[in-house]
Amino acid sequence: VQLVESGGGLVQTGGSLTLSCAASGFPFEEYDKCWFRQAPGKEREGISCVARSDPKWRGNTYYRESVRGRFTMYNDNVKNTMYLQMNSLTSEDTAVYYCTADPDFRPPSGNVYYHMDHWGQGTEVTVSS
Repeated sequence: VQLVESGGGLVQTGGSLTLSCAASGFPFEEYDKCWFRQAPGKEREGISCVARSDPKWRGNTYYRESVRGRFTMYNDNVKNTMYLQMNSLTSEDTAVYYCTADPDFRPPSGNVYYHMDHWGQGTEVTVSS
């Protein structure tokens, strides 16, 4: 399993950025996928998930409260790529962002996100005023 993030960088407050995560080595559509982030000096936190599209999870989408309405997670099953579109960015969004995948995850409960088996190396996002 390989996950490779890209798209991070420096953006001004109020700006937008879209992160990409190219996946390989596993059946992309059959895995649950999430984005996590870790801000400087803070614990890692889950921010969004898209569950696999089977009768059990039906492609459900989850968002952390602090990003709901600003961030959109979506997948391209043809390109085997997951995306995180981020709008109205603030300094609180400065972090290293990680894409993750798992064959059978435990879905988030509110702002609590659980273990994911596979992780990318991370891409850094810096929001400046």
